[in-house]
Amino acid sequence: MKGRWSVPVAALVLAACTADSAPPTAARTTDGIDYARVVSITGGDGTAQLPAGFSPLAFSFSARLNADGSAAGDFSQHFASASGSTDFDGRVTCVAFDAALGRAWIGGVITANRSTNPARQGGIFEPGREAWFRVVDNGEGSGAVDDRLTVLGFEGGAGILTSAEYCATKAWTPGDANTWAVVDGNIQVNP
Repeated sequence: MKGRWSVPVAALVLAACTADSAPPTAARTTDGIDYARVVSITGGDGTAQLPAGFSPLAFSFSARLNADGSAAGDFSQHFASASGSTDFDGRVTCVAFDAALGRAWIGGVITANRSTNPARQGGIFEPGREAWFRVVDNGEGSGAVDDRLTVLGFEGGAGILTSAEYCATKAWTPGDANTWAVVDGNIQVNP
């Protein structure tokens, strides 16, 4: 279902869209975010349909690119399989955009790993290590194609070692391969 937003993501989008017209006051800073510095944002929450054998992917994220090139925000992803759960939180350190195609690449640092799946514990899955994902916003309304996102990638995946490298590379597989349809919720990409 298109159009469901979390309150923090909706506030971030609204504030960023109105920041240029607002007079410079302390009201431009909300929750420690100086919206006057934000030049591009992306965010969303909901669930995406994974292949058979996996529960739907529950996700939430917000990422902003500031005028000085820095990025900030957070992300979380959770799903389960017969092997156990995959459950991560992270802090955004980079974000890149393709305005023409509604795409964004988000990278960051793992802040929490509550996974019970043994294949997602230790080593590159520990807090402090890097992870990333990509999203596409396919528009709004009942006639729009489903938005899509990937599950988290980790250090060494596809030869990429850092979030900064992931955001700079902006790799996208043809035909949206390895992305999953958002079946409840929404993704917004506002480059």
